[in-house]
Amino acid sequence: MKKYFSHKTIYLLSVLLLWIGTGMVKAQSNQFYNDAYQTIDNMLNDKQQYSFKEAVFSVENAYYQGKLDTDKLNREIAFLKSFANNIVQSRDLTYKQSDKDKVSKYAAVYSIMCQTLPIAIKDTVIQYKPFNYDFEDVFGHKDITNLFVSKLLATKKGNCNSMPYLYKILAEELGVEANLALAPNHVYIKHQIKSDGWYNTELTSGIFPQDSWLMASGYIHLDAIKNGVFMKALNNKESLALCLFDLAQAYNRNFPDNDGEFVLKTINRAIEIYPNFAKALILKAETHKAQFEKLMDKQNLSSTNPENIKKAQQDPKAKELMELMTQEYGHIYEIGYRQMPEEMYLDWLVSLKTEREKYENKKLLNNFTK
Repeated sequence: MKKYFSHKTIYLLSVLLLWIGTGMVKAQSNQFYNDAYQTIDNMLNDKQQYSFKEAVFSVENAYYQGKLDTDKLNREIAFLKSFANNIVQSRDLTYKQSDKDKVSKYAAVYSIMCQTLPIAIKDTVIQYKPFNYDFEDVFGHKDITNLFVSKLLATKKGNCNSMPYLYKILAEELGVEANLALAPNHVYIKHQIKSDGWYNTELTSGIFPQDSWLMASGYIHLDAIKNGVFMKALNNKESLALCLFDLAQAYNRNFPDNDGEFVLKTINRAIEIYPNFAKALILKAETHKAQFEKLMDKQNLSSTNPENIKKAQQDPKAKELMELMTQEYGHIYEIGYRQMPEEMYLDWLVSLKTEREKYENKKLLNNFTK
């Protein structure tokens, strides 16, 4: 016997199926983030071979929900690697120390990132154009993909996130190390070589600045240097902690109303590896703040009213979150972190070019030429 359903029943079934379908899509979306987290965590636990390139692209692929063309990106990286090897073989640096082979590779990657180079193709010489700094949405506020290496490769325009990331990827493709380092709102490269010890490579302007330029920002407290918040040469695992931060930040963009569980899991793992990673500590505190504000909303309390905040703390969970936030923000200040206003950051960044004579390591620049 056939069964007939009313229009109302059919409508309710449709809504239920739509709701289930949406839930399945969201669960599938989260799986991309779980996979990226697992990839990075396996590297941290030495269960998987370390690859900064794979870590970076796993984060970007999670944001794009599995639609990132990693095969194409790997071909582009392979081309740049081949180009760098050709540069190494075709020129002889004035540098004469025993680590010349390593330095030649650093110089080749620097050239690809920062210099216009002639390329001979049969009887024609064309000019290779380097990567340039993109002053549009430098912090990725409008579009987080402006921070991505994939965007840098597609447009040849990047910022202080994507450019040092690509530099590190290319250096590792050539079999040499490259250390990321942090300054306020900023990432740059540190290398150690026999002639100069540690030196800085600033890719946004293509200059080798002395530490005095970093200190000139006015936002690097001595405690921040002592505690490794800024100016520390990060090892490979600490660099993976940066990728975990990127993953948590991307997750927030994909799912702005999330409950904070995945973000805290990811950020806590990053902090395990790099305890004084200020941006991760801040995101942890801000996640607890968001959780606290959601509890206030449930109680129909405004978070801008101090009296309401006291009322909210009658909830044991809200009280716990408030205590966590107080401890976390206090710890961030104690380790020496100071927030640099974004408009001041751009002025500071430009100062490296306008005051190049004052801050540049000229000896190093000479060693990187024929």
